[in-house]
Amino acid sequence: MATTDHDKVLDRREIAAALLRALERRHEVLDVIVESHDRAEAVAKLASLLDTTEFCAEAVLNLPFRRLTRAERKKIREELDDLDAVLQWTTAARPFATGAHFRLRPISHSDTDTALFKQRCAEQLGDDSDERVEAERQRGAQLMDDESGMWLVAEDLSGDEPKPVGFAFGELTGNEVDVRIWIRPELRKQGYGTATLKQARSELAAYFPGSTLIVRTPV
Repeated sequence: MATTDHDKVLDRREIAAALLRALERRHEVLDVIVESHDRAEAVAKLASLLDTTEFCAEAVLNLPFRRLTRAERKKIREELDDLDAVLQWTTAARPFATGAHFRLRPISHSDTDTALFKQRCAEQLGDDSDERVEAERQRGAQLMDDESGMWLVAEDLSGDEPKPVGFAFGELTGNEVDVRIWIRPELRKQGYGTATLKQARSELAAYFPGSTLIVRTPV
């Protein structure tokens, strides 16, 4: 599944922003790296220090020394300005788009997941009756039991408690995985859809190795 041009620009923008933050806090960054036991620990600590994703933290860790000069820092700043100029919206407008403090987990039978799934059925299927909701849940459970599907709950972890914001559905047909997402209507246009889709790509690629991910029009 090809990443959209908008996603590519957003990824580049977040990497550039993380690199600038790292250079501004270069002494702290170096301390974190040299005190880490291994690469994985360094990436996790950098992500926490810079309040960014591990994807961007990897870019910081891979930054060559030749890019630490003032001239190179100026180039990174100019690139960031250019990326902001071409983005239709930035993370200031949709703060959750980066995927920081965010996770996907398998759907459960908890009351919270059931209520969220009922809301999704009401909007997408036009039927939130207990019978229809249970039938859909059973269909999803069967897909997961057969290892031909994975239904995931998207959660915002930035608050005191995880906040469910929507779903990512992956269903295997032949060698293709149909990927759909759904975000609660009142939480749309804040970046949750982008964060869910970005994380779903990596999660579902791990669940279905060797398959092609096909993203259907998200809600």
